[in-house]
Amino acid sequence: MSESRPGRPRAQRKVRPGASAREEILDAAAELFTTRGYAQTSTRAIAEAVGMRQSSLYHHFPTKDEILEALLAETVSGSLEFARRLAQGLPADDGDHRTERAARLYTLSLYDGTELCSAQWNLGVLYHLPEARAERFAAFLGLRRELRDIYEQLSPRPERPGTGDLVFRLVESLISLRADGLAHADSAQETADAGLRLLGLEPDAEKIRRRASELLGPA
Repeated sequence: MSESRPGRPRAQRKVRPGASAREEILDAAAELFTTRGYAQTSTRAIAEAVGMRQSSLYHHFPTKDEILEALLAETVSGSLEFARRLAQGLPADDGDHRTERAARLYTLSLYDGTELCSAQWNLGVLYHLPEARAERFAAFLGLRRELRDIYEQLSPRPERPGTGDLVFRLVESLISLRADGLAHADSAQETADAGLRLLGLEPDAEKIRRRASELLGPA
């Protein structure tokens, strides 16, 4: 079904998944950026992959940087929203609440890792682009920093600063694992379990997993 607008016709019929032209553009860009590379992908190539004129693409995204900005935001928005909910009503960082805090951190790492592994395109590789560090992408960098900070807030080891950040970076290692073709259906679970070992919480693992199941809700 055509999604053209008056004066901005498509070159051909819809060829990519997406409820709107904007979503189709993002899907095409995600594929091309993660397979060809960002610098090697032109807006013309993206438009051709969608089946629209380049001028139509500019109607939705005036620059390639704006496409990248939207894709970067997508990689963190779902996990950040979930993390914010987990951080609400966080119990005190004392020994009596260590299991609850550990369960919330475990839940976040499992959810975040699943998001990274199950997305159609491995967009996390875009984090390593030199362009993604530019001031132009300050909003995305701020969101990613907030997510990392929540990992740290949830740490059940407040006496060891930086432990939550270590778990955050462990989860993000799934990006490289996937890029190397080594990620599989259980990778997110295995990474979350590795976080428990990193924090020395294996003796409480079953209790933490049960609580995490409650926090995650129905599958």
